[in-house]
Amino acid sequence: MKPLLCVLAVCAPLAAQIKLPAYTRDVLPNGTALYLMQRPGLPLVHFRILVKGGIESDPPTLAGLSSITAELLQRGAGLRSAAQFSEELDSLGGTFLAAAGEQSTSIAAEFLTKDFDQGVSLVADAVLHPQFRQDEVGKALARRVDGVKSAKDNPGAINSYFRSFFFGAAHPYGRVPDEASYGRMRRDDIATYHQRMFAGRNLVAIAVGDFDPAAAKARLSAAFEGAPTGAAYAWAEDRPPAAANRVLLVDKPDATQTYFIIARPGVRRSTPDRAALLLVNELFGGRFTSMLNEALRIDSGLTYGASSSLQMSRLTGALYIGTYTKTETTEKAMDLALDVLKRLREKGLTADRLASAKSYMKGNYPPNNVQTIDQLAGALADIELFGLDRNEVDQFFARVDAVSLEQANEVVRRYYRPEDLTFVVLGNASKIRQVVSKYGREVRERSVSQPGWAGI
Repeated sequence: MKPLLCVLAVCAPLAAQIKLPAYTRDVLPNGTALYLMQRPGLPLVHFRILVKGGIESDPPTLAGLSSITAELLQRGAGLRSAAQFSEELDSLGGTFLAAAGEQSTSIAAEFLTKDFDQGVSLVADAVLHPQFRQDEVGKALARRVDGVKSAKDNPGAINSYFRSFFFGAAHPYGRVPDEASYGRMRRDDIATYHQRMFAGRNLVAIAVGDFDPAAAKARLSAAFEGAPTGAAYAWAEDRPPAAANRVLLVDKPDATQTYFIIARPGVRRSTPDRAALLLVNELFGGRFTSMLNEALRIDSGLTYGASSSLQMSRLTGALYIGTYTKTETTEKAMDLALDVLKRLREKGLTADRLASAKSYMKGNYPPNNVQTIDQLAGALADIELFGLDRNEVDQFFARVDAVSLEQANEVVRRYYRPEDLTFVVLGNASKIRQVVSKYGREVRERSVSQPGWAGI
């Protein structure tokens, strides 16, 4: 498969530079941005429709509204019932996925080139003419409520507790959907949100694949120019989360392992430090041979995996460590994670390690970001959402190469600070309560049996 996929983009990890294939951007009279990128060689077309806003646009009391709206787009659209939509999609051998991200709702669909017109018809109907039938709304909301409840039996629930505690209810990223927010939603809320947000000035239509550009432009324009112009979404003001020395302990009495996240405020996607941060994070906890994984998994055997994540969204996100360990080694693992952070801060990176990160990142960037038609559509989506240009791809290698050892270590000193950390710990509280209390001046506790995710 690899040689075939390489037809879709420049596929040369060892090349001196990579280039984003040619594309066009037009704006329809109603404000919809239209991107086209022709990639012949494989008879497929990928459509990516963005609705600006996403999770950020959820009303404070209706967390999850953008997400449930996205789910319902294909549950009856235009003249098609939910079953008819699904049957037509299956008959074409197509794919359709809609989900709300932090700054946009994204609808991704893929069809054979010969089915371009039918694919556009399905996608446009789902985006512009969803039915929001009361029975489908009721079923979707019931599934969401059940999903929230069952999620608390899964250790992955720590991510929801973390978002709620770290960002707080006043921040768009801290308003995590729960039983209460879904319970408050009504069909009218969903329909009103759709009418307000799915308007021309908020829409971005992207097509990448094997098609005739002129015909594709005409077909997509005809499909989306009928969307009401509407009002452009007013982006929320960035309010970075405050660094704080505090702990949230989530009690799961039957847990035999402790899951924990250690976090500090991070950056926005547009930060000028992004190349240096990506390199530092790769070495600290982004790959198997990272400092964290070597210390907590390879050398000590305290976990099967430890990593660090760098959230880069439109608003300032988090920079955090995540891992798990046996209940009885909770303190040892948390202390070791902190020791690795302190070591990075005090000793910094070496020239050899920085060179290794640069080679690793440049080798992995093409297959992970610009090799397939869906990845290329994602690159165009980032350009539109974050106010970037094609140099985000074209100059990526050059930006990575330009990061000096001094710059990388300055990024370490600025962002990877071992003080004023937020800890979220999920495990058997009766066995780890005393342990975790030493990590913060403020310690809060709640049970997984309590409704919602808030750390109060």
